[in-house]
Amino acid sequence: MDTLISNVTAVTMNPRMEVLFGAYIGIEDGKIVSISKKPPAQAPKTIIEGTGMVAIPGLINCHTHLATSVLRSYTDDLGNADALQFLLQKEAKMDSRTAKAAALLSIAECLRFGVTSVSDLYYYPNATAEAVAQAGIKANLALSSYRFIDQNEDFDFETDEQCRELVRVVDKWHGYDGGRIRIDAGIYAEYTSNYKLWEGLAGYASEKGIGMQLHLAQTQGEVDSCLDRTGMGPGELLNCHNLFAVPATAAGCTYLEEHERKLLGKKKVTAVATPLTAYKNGQASTPILDCVKAGMNVALGTDGTIESGNLDMFEVMRFAAMSARKESGDPAALPSSAALMMATVTGAQAQGRAKECGMLQVGMDADLALVDFTAPHLMPCHNVLNGLVWSAKGGDVAMTMVRGQILYQNGRFPTIDLKEVVEELTSYAIPTLFEDQK
Repeated sequence: MDTLISNVTAVTMNPRMEVLFGAYIGIEDGKIVSISKKPPAQAPKTIIEGTGMVAIPGLINCHTHLATSVLRSYTDDLGNADALQFLLQKEAKMDSRTAKAAALLSIAECLRFGVTSVSDLYYYPNATAEAVAQAGIKANLALSSYRFIDQNEDFDFETDEQCRELVRVVDKWHGYDGGRIRIDAGIYAEYTSNYKLWEGLAGYASEKGIGMQLHLAQTQGEVDSCLDRTGMGPGELLNCHNLFAVPATAAGCTYLEEHERKLLGKKKVTAVATPLTAYKNGQASTPILDCVKAGMNVALGTDGTIESGNLDMFEVMRFAAMSARKESGDPAALPSSAALMMATVTGAQAQGRAKECGMLQVGMDADLALVDFTAPHLMPCHNVLNGLVWSAKGGDVAMTMVRGQILYQNGRFPTIDLKEVVEELTSYAIPTLFEDQK
């Protein structure tokens, strides 16, 4: 046995929702090989003392934009229109080198907060994949395609530059390191593209067996515009063009009509709630309970740090539960177990990783985090699940592990030279984006 985590409280998130006190978690060749109340007879190579710790499945951030961390805090007090104008100006100056450095910073933040897998929808997917490959985290990466193709313009998937970039990234990275990196197709949103691109991407994704990522129905204005132009809501319209013929992860889904939610539920589309971004922008959040009732899978995401301020999935779980309770008027709506499930089990389902992670279970990858429950704000602990959702913070994570490899522990990042990343950001990335400002 390679590693044994001893005397830990294990929140398994298995179908029985077992919480095991004083547990021993055995890890070998990157897999969980035992979870028991007794230590194994075989002496492990390494013992990690778990006294006072809670072991949880690694959290899964199902919607973010890793490379935007370089723009954190830049537009927080601006209205949406002004913020978008400034961000577009800065993003136009971004390059692959900047994107990689910023992605590495975001990955370090994710690992610091117990996240072991992310779904990223942005530009520069090759640079982001390089960062992911180096850091050891898991990721589903999608190129955020956007382009209106003229109705009279001949569209050829094989010659379109954005589509060619997707093909190159899929060929190079999809399935990397035994599937640690997966590539999805993606569009930014319905209102930044049209049916020729949708159908081309959907056909390619179906042929390659890859998923789809997008933003969907995040604002009422987006929905109203689509209705005015087409007579359909964006969910119904995209479905007509086969975008949901492959496993799809849609951030938002806030203003879908009930019939659209049911339609997407039949297609097994995942709605990703990003409540930090919604509330920060003064908007409504994803109606989680309605989406679940419609048969949709529901997962959680932080969005990018531009939108949310940080990548702390503990905050997201808490805000998701609060939003469901506020909308329903029921203080018992969305219990802690459900919030945790959306950050683990259903997140793994959204990424097509349900057989490998999302639970602490024998045979699954050793993707987990240890949360230090000896902090004052976590004592006393009468209910571990409640403590994780309502009291814990990302900063309480003491260790994060992916496939049995420690990627964060007590302030150290074994696979990321954080000092070097900060130097790259300060000496190159930030000057590149902000060189016009004195």
